[in-house]
Amino acid sequence: MSATSHYPVATVSEAIETHTLSVKVDNEPGVLARVIGLFSGRGYNIESLTVSETEHEAHLSRITIVTRGTPMVIEQIKHQLERMVPVHRVVDMTVQARAIERELAMVKVRGKGDNRVEALRLADAFRARVIDATVESFVFEITGAADKIDQFVSLMLPLGLVEVSRTGIVAISRGPDGM
Repeated sequence: MSATSHYPVATVSEAIETHTLSVKVDNEPGVLARVIGLFSGRGYNIESLTVSETEHEAHLSRITIVTRGTPMVIEQIKHQLERMVPVHRVVDMTVQARAIERELAMVKVRGKGDNRVEALRLADAFRARVIDATVESFVFEITGAADKIDQFVSLMLPLGLVEVSRTGIVAISRGPDGM
């Protein structure tokens, strides 16, 4: 390709960033597929996705998407989402300093003896709750920032980690104003 190419070239100032986008949409069939289609059709990756109806009377849902890209790519994603017909609002929660992000995970650990005791001790330190217990395993429920859950999972790995199920990130802004 020649030096006069029309394709954008990422510079040092265009570092890859992770952003959490909150998207208010009509709660109707096909909307989620259209939003996801926008990402896959343009080669954008979704790292986390959660969706639920949030305003039953108005039939509105909130989609929370965590994605990565250069600042220019993030802006393109936001603008393309805003142009979609079932989308009512797009908020970049990452640029709102007052946003809170959380995730829930269930973590299954198999173990006996010292490993079992250590798993319980660590769960207590991380404020994880035991939601199921057998003589050979535990299922812990942990809620918090994604990095806290990552850390808990990595500590459970040598103790007998069996599997992890995560919800994906949800976000909301602080203060009295809604989205």
